[in-house]
Amino acid sequence: MKEGRRRRVAVASAVLAAGVAAGILLGVVGKVDHAIQELTLPLRHEDIIRQQAQEKGVDPSLIAAVIYAESRFRDQTSDAGARGLMQITPETALDIARRSEAQTFVLDDLADPQINISYGTYHLRDLLNEYGGNEVAALAAYNAGPGNVDKWGGADLKLEDIRFPETRAYVEDVLDKRDEYRQQYAHELGYR
Repeated sequence: MKEGRRRRVAVASAVLAAGVAAGILLGVVGKVDHAIQELTLPLRHEDIIRQQAQEKGVDPSLIAAVIYAESRFRDQTSDAGARGLMQITPETALDIARRSEAQTFVLDDLADPQINISYGTYHLRDLLNEYGGNEVAALAAYNAGPGNVDKWGGADLKLEDIRFPETRAYVEDVLDKRDEYRQQYAHELGYR
């Protein structure tokens, strides 16, 4: 009788230890998965992205994908002087400030995620309006400028019509990342 009880206690202890080990392992795996996701598909400022998406009628996953393509969610200034998360040029920022009647805007404000994402989304909304909702044309214009997009077909632009390989790759990347953001961050971006 004592032998049977010892076996049951030993088996129960082994099962308990295995359960604890599995719980620890799952916790570690979950943290590793999160770390990998942060490296491969980071998301920051999702509250600002959701707010601007709703305010300006732009898909939040598209905003996140543009930020990813432009800066990988790191505040920076390009060699051409484009600034912040969405890489807004000084000329574009000053034009948006003028049209939106911003009273106190200065270029250093582009380092503020709220202002940068607001201005970048404003610009993206303008381009979507200009090109009849054509995301390919709007993204190509965001990258290569409206003048080039107008030469390539304007609102009727298709991916294969983009003549700059770098811009074509940019548009493809943003559209792919848009789908990944929508799938991986549906809750954070307000889809559910």
